[in-house]
Amino acid sequence: MDAPISILFYLKRAKVNAQGLVPIFQRITINRKRLDNSTGKYVDPEKWHSEMSKMKGTSEEARSLNGHLDQLKSKLLNIEKNLIKKDVPITFENFTNELTGKKERERMLVPIFQEHNRKIKELVGQEYAAGTLERYETSLKHTKGFLNWKYNITDINIEKIDHAFIMEYEFYLRSERKCANNTAVKYIKNFHKIINQCLANGWLNRDPFSNYKAKVKEVVREFLSEAEIEQMINKEFVSERLELVRDIFVFSCFTGLAYIDVKQLTPDNISLGIDGDKWIFQTRQKTDTPSKIPLLPMAQEIIDKYVEYPVCINEKRLLPILSNQKMNSYLKEIADVCGIKKDLTFHIARHTFATTITLSNGVPIETVSKMLGHTNLKTTQHYAKILDKKVSEDMNLLKSKLSNFKRDSNVSNGTNL
Repeated sequence: MDAPISILFYLKRAKVNAQGLVPIFQRITINRKRLDNSTGKYVDPEKWHSEMSKMKGTSEEARSLNGHLDQLKSKLLNIEKNLIKKDVPITFENFTNELTGKKERERMLVPIFQEHNRKIKELVGQEYAAGTLERYETSLKHTKGFLNWKYNITDINIEKIDHAFIMEYEFYLRSERKCANNTAVKYIKNFHKIINQCLANGWLNRDPFSNYKAKVKEVVREFLSEAEIEQMINKEFVSERLELVRDIFVFSCFTGLAYIDVKQLTPDNISLGIDGDKWIFQTRQKTDTPSKIPLLPMAQEIIDKYVEYPVCINEKRLLPILSNQKMNSYLKEIADVCGIKKDLTFHIARHTFATTITLSNGVPIETVSKMLGHTNLKTTQHYAKILDKKVSEDMNLLKSKLSNFKRDSNVSNGTNL
């Protein structure tokens, strides 16, 4: 909403001159912010009407001075009309810039984006994960690429970003960058955050995203079945390297921890829970939410197996996990050896915990959500949608309960007459 303008003429009595005259000042107030300027006129304070903000009487001197003040006021009102005509919000900054003839500096997209990323970089390890910074750096790279591809420029004034710009940017991500649907939507979402910052700072008058709607497609989350988990657990590996990767993957299957959270586990994360048994107490790095997970026997067995492992002792780790890249590379090798026809990655272990280990065995979804450290139950519900086995079991239970309902044979074939 445009702010009302208040215009007041007053005397600055502290600055009386040698003739006993006092300077008249003009005060403009917008949004509780004030701008005081001298009118260049002086008056006998005895002849000044404070309530009317003008000189008393109808003398030639009074008419001349009051006419000058009216002109000043008219100039200010014309500035207000011009701002309305140009559809520019009437803010203190916009008004004073128009009054003084000062042109507000252009705000360019790339420096704003770079400053956003710089702040995230400063907070990596505190409020943000390294992966978050990497995603925004990639988003900035794609934004620069789009500006060059579409407009042959290296930067753009944020005021020129509109709905058409966003739609073209999305098209660029899908066509030129070959991004999958959800990947393109994520980059647009990152870009939207930058625009939201511009809006919050008052640098933009309109939200170019107001008519944009993301089209996120639901992804089917891969997970291992009970048979595949057993096959992996019971497989004997000649390579100690593959055995180690298998063990840590299985540990994640029975705890639901993501790679980075497993990597950061120390013996201090294991404590007695409310039931007197051992639990994992940890804050998820991705969402900074607490995660409390009772240790299942299989997970405890793997911890015990590596308790004397040199890396665990020297670096105070719970498990000697390798880099995420190496883990995923070796997991593909393990899948081949075990005859598992799935593109195995470490994150599938977390999905397996949510589906095969917990939800399929009747653990309530609220409990699973809490252990996974989800901030929203809807995130956990994605796992529940893919449990055909659970649907089958529930419906078979329903069939047994409804087995007493039978149709009369005469009624069913219509021969009762």
